[in-house]
Amino acid sequence: MSKRELIDYICEINKGARPEFLANFSEEDLKSYLENLMELDLEKLAFCC
Repeated sequence: MSKRELIDYICEINKGARPEFLANFSEEDLKSYLENLMELDLEKLAFCC
């Protein structure tokens, strides 16, 4: 996944994230952050149902 794709996915989950800010981070940092966001998103879904 490209850096641009990572940023797009992060912005879909975290509506408050700004692409300009995220662009300052490495691809590896963005991957890690996206993984954390996805885990939190799944946990939130589990508690809602």
